[in-house]
Amino acid sequence: MKFSTLVEEFRGGVLENIHAGIVCGVNDRGEVIYSSGDEMHIAFLRSAAKPFQAIPVAREKIDEKFGLTSREAALFTASHRGEVYHVEALESLLAKTGINEEELLTNPTYPLNEEPKFACLTQGVSKRRLFHNCSGKHLGFLALSKERGYSTHDYYEMDHPAQQEALTAFAELAEYPEEQIQLGVDGCGFPVFALPLKHLAISYLKLACPDLIEDEEMQAAVVKITGWMTENPDIIAKGGAMGVYGFALKKERISFSLKVIDGSEQVWPLIIASILTQIKYENQETIQRLHDLVPTEIKNDNQLVVGEKRAVFTLEPR
Repeated sequence: MKFSTLVEEFRGGVLENIHAGIVCGVNDRGEVIYSSGDEMHIAFLRSAAKPFQAIPVAREKIDEKFGLTSREAALFTASHRGEVYHVEALESLLAKTGINEEELLTNPTYPLNEEPKFACLTQGVSKRRLFHNCSGKHLGFLALSKERGYSTHDYYEMDHPAQQEALTAFAELAEYPEEQIQLGVDGCGFPVFALPLKHLAISYLKLACPDLIEDEEMQAAVVKITGWMTENPDIIAKGGAMGVYGFALKKERISFSLKVIDGSEQVWPLIIASILTQIKYENQETIQRLHDLVPTEIKNDNQLVVGEKRAVFTLEPR
């Protein structure tokens, strides 16, 4: 395996930490055009798979059949943080689909974000299955299973027909043999896919450029999903646990996948900003927003600058 040092962290001028990993960029012919590290490294998608797992839900037009808003349907593809507007949309999904919260496999928990979690604790609100950050994905599969007459008690098992359809659809978009996709179990209990980062990048390009999808039904489902996902028409992106991330640029018709080997998610914005800078991406405002998310300065508890982070990798053109 070949990894690159993606980010270095310094404290007092001394190198304290490095984040190694891989970056891969592909064009609309499925060719690797940029890389840093081994683009054939196999990585689990984790939550970066959610847009693809939602394809059977979109194909069945679950949003239309149950009168869902775009905000509600977007939760089928999202890792929510338990904010009030997330929970309101999730509760509306329960009401419209007739799903009982206890049908969800997701483990009862508190919201991920600190403010809604603190509100639950101070107001005596118990943990809920709905608060789990993957509950929207689970609701999508339950709604699909009910609509098609599939069993619902095992909707999360790999041999369930809804899960099999999601796997087949993802393999098609990724241009990778279905039987070679490796499978594991995600934190929420769903099947999770692993394949080379090159093919993760290819699959994300299809989200941004659905004209590359030959099957008309699949293309329509992807168009619907990306409509749910984003208010920004230029970039389609999603991250997953343990440092994996995929994004695609519509205008440029290229996409990137990356994996931080130590699983860090905090350095994503710094890495993505460096990618966009190196390919001379035109929208400087987007790059600046990424830098604002993760400043290069390292501050201590007293807000004194004590070090810095640097993206140090170079994309090698092919």
